[in-house]
Amino acid sequence: QVQLVESGGGLVQAGGSLRLSCAASGRAFSRSAMAWFRQVPGKEREFVTALSWKNGNTDYADSVKGRFTISRDNAKDTVYLQMNSLKPEDTAVYYCAAALLSFSLRAGYNYWGQGTQVTVSS
Repeated sequence: QVQLVESGGGLVQAGGSLRLSCAASGRAFSRSAMAWFRQVPGKEREFVTALSWKNGNTDYADSVKGRFTISRDNAKDTVYLQMNSLKPEDTAVYYCAAALLSFSLRAGYNYWGQGTQVTVSS
């Protein structure tokens, strides 16, 4: 069984930074992409960013472009989300996801973490 465990969330002031981590564990699995999504209570989960495992291509939601960066450490089987210049509207639960086979970096994810809360105060 594959497990994704997020960490690094917390409370930060507007303009500050946080780095989220997503560690994969359990059985080894071949993946096509890993991503971060976020969700605010009462709203649908929204795409934040993704990384193609094959070619390293990345995709970012317009709302985070230029402020957030996704990266990976193959040796640790971990994906990171560096979040800079945080805004109150970035407040959400952030979820890590992995896709076994996906034709789109924004959809088709098979495994999900439990989420980590990010709160940005104004």
